[in-house]
Amino acid sequence: MKSFIALSITAAAASMAVVPPAFAEGAQGAGGGFASFVPLVLIMVIFYFLLIRPQQKRVKEHRNVIEALKKGDKVITGGGFYGVVTDVKEDFMKVEIAEGVRVKVKRDTIVGLSD
Repeated sequence: MKSFIALSITAAAASMAVVPPAFAEGAQGAGGGFASFVPLVLIMVIFYFLLIRPQQKRVKEHRNVIEALKKGDKVITGGGFYGVVTDVKEDFMKVEIAEGVRVKVKRDTIVGLSD
């Protein structure tokens, strides 16, 4: 029994001798906490300039096109219909998609102008 306790104490002492160098290495890299955020911030900046900013630009351009629609403009709807705007209201407009066939569409469903 004494040999088991002695062996346990010896093993515990040996493991404690191994643990402090690991903490010492971590203490040297304590300034690395800020450095670990630099790549994350860099990725966020790259995402902003490659994904978010161009998407915001497209949305703004689309909004300007939709607001500038007037009677006689040729448009494409979200459903894929080509037509001519015949009447413009605040939120809705009437689009003639065939001769004598007029549909009422919401402004937001207009994808863009057609050639």
